[in-house]
Amino acid sequence: MSNSKLEALGWDDWFAEHAKIDCHSAGTYGRVAAVDRELFLLINESEVFRAKLSGKYRHGSVSSSQLPCVGDWVCVEKAPADQFGVVHCIVGRRTSLRRKMAGASVDEQMVAANVDVVFIVQSCHYDFNLKRLERYLVMVMDGGAVPHILLTKTDLVEPEVLSAQLAQIRSAGIDAPVLTLSHVTKEGIDELQRVLLPRNTYCFVGSSGVGKSTIINELIGHAALETHGVSGTGEGRHTTVRRELIVLANGVMVIDNPGMREFGILGAGGGIEASYSDIVSLSSQCHFRDCTHTNEPGCAVLKAMESGRISADHYDNFLKLRRESEHHQASYAEKRKKDKEFGRYIKSAKKDLKGE
Repeated sequence: MSNSKLEALGWDDWFAEHAKIDCHSAGTYGRVAAVDRELFLLINESEVFRAKLSGKYRHGSVSSSQLPCVGDWVCVEKAPADQFGVVHCIVGRRTSLRRKMAGASVDEQMVAANVDVVFIVQSCHYDFNLKRLERYLVMVMDGGAVPHILLTKTDLVEPEVLSAQLAQIRSAGIDAPVLTLSHVTKEGIDELQRVLLPRNTYCFVGSSGVGKSTIINELIGHAALETHGVSGTGEGRHTTVRRELIVLANGVMVIDNPGMREFGILGAGGGIEASYSDIVSLSSQCHFRDCTHTNEPGCAVLKAMESGRISADHYDNFLKLRRESEHHQASYAEKRKKDKEFGRYIKSAKKDLKGE
């Protein structure tokens, strides 16, 4: 196995050490570039090929988050004559980007794994939304990746509008790097390219039509990803249908994502603390240790809001995301408990049938 070729895909000592712990099957390692139902497109040191899960792995997975996703490293076995490889396990995830599964389900959905930087993309024209931006920041930081903000379509707004949006971001206590970009004037493209480093993985997330695929096409140098023209409002139309890791000619790896209509918060206490560090810092000054920052006397957070030190919208969104995270996490824990109980019941029933 050529470690140098795997290292070009992001492999390093951290993954090598975790592979010794997590993977007990013979084989090599590959990185998941795309997922199509139960088939995985993998890249390793010598080829790009498709693989399936081993039966043991598939039946032993309790939730969808335990299955490989784009960006994962997996242990895979494949002989030269085999049409498909066989995935035996996932190597530990250094970072993850996940969300609550869309709809009524309380399960979690993995968006991508082992991402170094997540670009949260919003259009300056119709898509700019500070509360949604804070929601994305929570989940990015909760998963351990570094967030960057990318405001696109700057040619569609007046300079003062863009300046006001940048001011809103900073006034909300958000200190993540912010880049601005126009595909029409090409302003900001060079700055974005300077940020991207070889052997690092960058994920682009945001609503449909904000220009994620257009950005990646610009980085690739040709229209590899399908895009559609803008609509009558000036916004792009959604075309990306699957997540895909793409290795650029300069060794940078990028992940395109379909637009997300929902980005539910699930068990993201750490991400909320990191994203709302100003409020967390004020919490140490509250009169009560277990202050909920809602109606307690001597609450430093409420005082800061009343004095204008933090905005009411910033405070309200903090409470909303915290409640949502706690509610979904409690529901998820109950679901996992029931799933485990059902699994034990099935195993017991199988043993009883064998004993007859």
